[in-house]
Amino acid sequence: MKIKNYDLDIEKHCQLMGILNLTPDSFSDGGSYKSVDDALFRVETMIKEGAAIIDVGGESTRPGYTEVSVEEEITRVCPVIERIKSEFSVLVSVDTYKSKVLEAAARAGADISNDIWGFKKDPLIANVAAKYNMACILMHNRENTNYTDFMKDVIADLKESIDIAVNANIPEDNIIIDPGVGFAKSYEQNLEVIRRLDELQILNKPILLATSRKSVIGLTLDLPVDERLEGTLSTTVIGVKNGAKIFRVHDVLANLRAIRMAEAIV
Repeated sequence: MKIKNYDLDIEKHCQLMGILNLTPDSFSDGGSYKSVDDALFRVETMIKEGAAIIDVGGESTRPGYTEVSVEEEITRVCPVIERIKSEFSVLVSVDTYKSKVLEAAARAGADISNDIWGFKKDPLIANVAAKYNMACILMHNRENTNYTDFMKDVIADLKESIDIAVNANIPEDNIIIDPGVGFAKSYEQNLEVIRRLDELQILNKPILLATSRKSVIGLTLDLPVDERLEGTLSTTVIGVKNGAKIFRVHDVLANLRAIRMAEAIV
């Protein structure tokens, strides 16, 4: 993929997106960074470990999260994005579903829009992504869980998000899809969407898998958030086998090693 001035080679190797949560209440690492310098140190570490993208988020999306104002979200993410872009040569995505936050982040230097609502929550966000020539990650999500045929409905929902992006003049080659593990899905459906991930290839878009430390792992293994690395690595390996090209993770180096081994076998 060509994203602005970066070549993201997803054909030769899967790529890693390192998570940087600038929130006090994220389910996994909320409140970890007390200053911009703390966040930058974490970014440096993730890049050294192999992250090609840094995903910056200013609002937790854990179950029962508290929505923050646009102004607060901008205050959290933009100074960090500016510093990342000034100090490192790395792609930056911003995890937001709000058009005003995305615009501010784009002006700060963000390259990719990562929207947990797949451009369906804010009717202006796709136009902002197009205006700043951003690539976009469109995650599967919905207001209800009334599925008729689970995987067919997931694919149809993602197709709607792709159509929104294309209609906003975002190039087809700049669109990435995410099955939305942990969002609008039961425990069984989260396992199913990972198992049947290869079916999303019908949409002809790179697939991003984001399972790192999520509740589906905690429920399966009966483990707290800080003990879910092995479970995460299992989902990563299955993801490689089933066609995922980008992995959004907390533990970059461990996932990189698991990916390279899985790639060699596959």
